[in-house]
Amino acid sequence: MLFVVFFTDALKSPLASSYFNEKGWEQKGKVYEHLGINFFRKLLVWVGWEKVIRKSSPIEKNTEALMNLYYRTKKSELDHVIILLIVLGFNVFVAFKFGLIKSLSLLILNILLNLYPIFLQRYNRPRIQRALNLSRRR
Repeated sequence: MLFVVFFTDALKSPLASSYFNEKGWEQKGKVYEHLGINFFRKLLVWVGWEKVIRKSSPIEKNTEALMNLYYRTKKSELDHVIILLIVLGFNVFVAFKFGLIKSLSLLILNILLNLYPIFLQRYNRPRIQRALNLSRRR
């Protein structure tokens, strides 16, 4: 994870790809709500992750801070997508080499530690975009 974070930091990309735009099938986050994103958000608060993140990067109430947060959701999503794909490769290898049952724990961890964080970023980004639009109007 640390290597991927350093790698994407070094890219200094504006992350302007249309991949990061909200898709119609996401139904304004309803898909993620059906997949349990609100439970995952509560889980992050319960384990203390939210407190750790807010301590290192608190949310301020200005347009520049919202723009930074919007960019960080894209970067975090990219980091998790890269790691998801790498771990998925290992998962397929373990499944073929040692069997599906032995690869199941790796798959579950990959879903919890990478897929759901991707869902969370995709769920939050349109909400941040709406707040940004309101902030810019003022």
